[in-house]
Amino acid sequence: MNAVVEPRRHRITVAEYHQMGEAGIFDEDARIELLEGELFDMAPIGSKHANTVARLVHLFYAAKDSAVVWVQNPIALADSEPEPDLALLKPGNYWDQLPAANQVLLLVEVADSSARHDREKKIPVYGRCGILETWLVDVNARQVEIYREPSPTTGYRAVLMRGEQDRAVPLALPELEIALGEIWR
Repeated sequence: MNAVVEPRRHRITVAEYHQMGEAGIFDEDARIELLEGELFDMAPIGSKHANTVARLVHLFYAAKDSAVVWVQNPIALADSEPEPDLALLKPGNYWDQLPAANQVLLLVEVADSSARHDREKKIPVYGRCGILETWLVDVNARQVEIYREPSPTTGYRAVLMRGEQDRAVPLALPELEIALGEIWR
């Protein structure tokens, strides 16, 4: 009798991911993220997505004295190296190493075609890694989903829905009130 062997996924480490990049395995223009040991192709950035990120940078620039505004750059999370559209980080120098979860004040993902992937895959990773708060800006629905109360098992325990007529305040930066309608102005 033959034993049944189930195939299993081979997850890669952050170090292996970097080695693959250094070895030229990825096209230099490839948009790839590492999430919990798996590689994901990221969708191309369209005009609505790009404009929304630009608007958010403008709105969050008011926090420049309290936070580093980190735009479409990677962060280091255990076995992941995602590239959120925007992050507000604790003040510091990130020259020698990428920011870690405990240095993130707020993450923002902008979704036009990637909403499902962001909700089901990326945002739970952020919560499991202890990121205090993540916003998902849904370009098409013109709403912001605010994820709070990180959990090591479920991602986030609380989700608040806000529309373009509402305002939102990041937990870590209570002085920064954002009129959400300005995102789509």
